[in-house]
Amino acid sequence: PPRRMMEADRIVIMLRQSLRSASALRSAAKTHGARAMSTYALPSLPYDLGALEPVVNTEIMTLHHGKHHATYVANLNAALEKYADAEAKKDVAAMIALQGAIKFNGGGHVNHSIFWTNLCAPKDVVAPSEASPELAKMIDAQWGSLDAFKTEFNTKTAAVQGSGWGWLGYDKAAKKLAIATCANQDPLSTTGLTPLLGIDVWEHAYYLQYKNVRPEYLKQVWQVVNWKNVAERFKAASA
Repeated sequence: PPRRMMEADRIVIMLRQSLRSASALRSAAKTHGARAMSTYALPSLPYDLGALEPVVNTEIMTLHHGKHHATYVANLNAALEKYADAEAKKDVAAMIALQGAIKFNGGGHVNHSIFWTNLCAPKDVVAPSEASPELAKMIDAQWGSLDAFKTEFNTKTAAVQGSGWGWLGYDKAAKKLAIATCANQDPLSTTGLTPLLGIDVWEHAYYLQYKNVRPEYLKQVWQVVNWKNVAERFKAASA
């Protein structure tokens, strides 16, 4: 339990970066109750719901963003409200019991917020070499070519058992890129990698269009990968 609590507490800290200080949060919870704390909101998409057609259809985007992501946000806010109340009461048992809900729903919010910006309309897609020559060179150096990178990424991501994510991350210590997968809604940042590109392989991300053929979804999704956004994340992570 202590190890599990430490891991989930990192998520709490990450999610609260945009909130008031911990002391102010506790004060507000005591004075006004947990509802006085700030809450997270569903981010607007940086494009229209139909912008990713024909790769990801409008129906999937409508449900994925407006229903699934919205549910993660609502459940995260509810869990953090309960956590703040438990923290104010020094109820450690209740705080521990909420760790799973915070990690799952907080991870869902964090992951999807990255995912939407990692995508763009097919007409706006540029090659990695155009978005960032440095990133393109690193991909070539580590995998031999962009196609070889995509093949390994798709193979590892298609093999995720059940639900999860495939990621291109940056290892600041090693100064290298890394392909990784995470189960369920576990954020990549909890592994020590900085997320650059994430592909959702929960069935709600593709099933209405690709049925049970996850590899085909992974093959097609590269047509809407926003390499400019990936390059921006790479620049910030490697600075």
